[in-house]
Amino acid sequence: MGLYDRDYTQEGFRSQFRNAPQMRMTFPRLTPMVKRLLIINVAVFAVSFLIRPLRDFFFTWFSVYPATLGMSLQLWRLVTYQFLHDTAGFGHVFWNMLILFFFGPMLERLWGSRKFLIFYLVCGATGGLLYPLLAHAGWLRIGPLVGASGAIFGILAAGAILFPNLKVYMMGIFPIKLMVLAIIMAAISIMTLLRPNVIANAGGEAAHLGGMLAGTIYVLSHSWRAKFKLKIQSGLWEKKTAARHDLQAELDHILQKVHDSGIHSLTSKEKKILKKATEAEKMRNKL
Repeated sequence: MGLYDRDYTQEGFRSQFRNAPQMRMTFPRLTPMVKRLLIINVAVFAVSFLIRPLRDFFFTWFSVYPATLGMSLQLWRLVTYQFLHDTAGFGHVFWNMLILFFFGPMLERLWGSRKFLIFYLVCGATGGLLYPLLAHAGWLRIGPLVGASGAIFGILAAGAILFPNLKVYMMGIFPIKLMVLAIIMAAISIMTLLRPNVIANAGGEAAHLGGMLAGTIYVLSHSWRAKFKLKIQSGLWEKKTAARHDLQAELDHILQKVHDSGIHSLTSKEKKILKKATEAEKMRNKL
């Protein structure tokens, strides 16, 4: 069937964005992680385009290619396929990187570089996971899947939830709200997957939809995750406080025993506890 992502060039006609957090048309200032991702993707594409044997090696070992169950279980592919793009033309990598250029900095500034990178890779990996699941179920034809579109569509979904009224311009001309655009894109992916034998890029649309689902879940679950994290931290703090209280009670007992009967009356375990407490106190005094 060829590369599923070959028709990804259609993304450009659906997603030519101009945005900024201030809701005005402007070119964003590149953030560190977005800049690195752009450089890596373009560099890998250039090497693959110029050196055909290396391109074949990359696509054989680093694309998502569920030809066998064993290949589907090679989990590194869920990450590495995101940095490969179809070398039959420049449209695939161009539109993906263009959308990353405009939308990535918005989220990286909001979340920080580390969290943004994790989000980016997880969205891409989710897209890469959905495709082989559908392929092995017999719903989609099997072929190599490459491209950052799963991650890119995750960014699109997250941006639509966080900035629903942000205006973007289709083909640089037609203004549309980001939320409306995201809904249209999701609908296209769903309709394509319902007719996998008609649309050549059904596998690519599976990656799109998987990335959007991951991006949506990540943003909508933020409040729950924050509460869960706080609960865990509170539980750990309570355990540490209880352990500290128990230790202090034991130390009081040991010190009282030393006062009453002398240090030679202590057991080996009590001496170790007293020694550790003394060393810990010395460290606190130094700080």
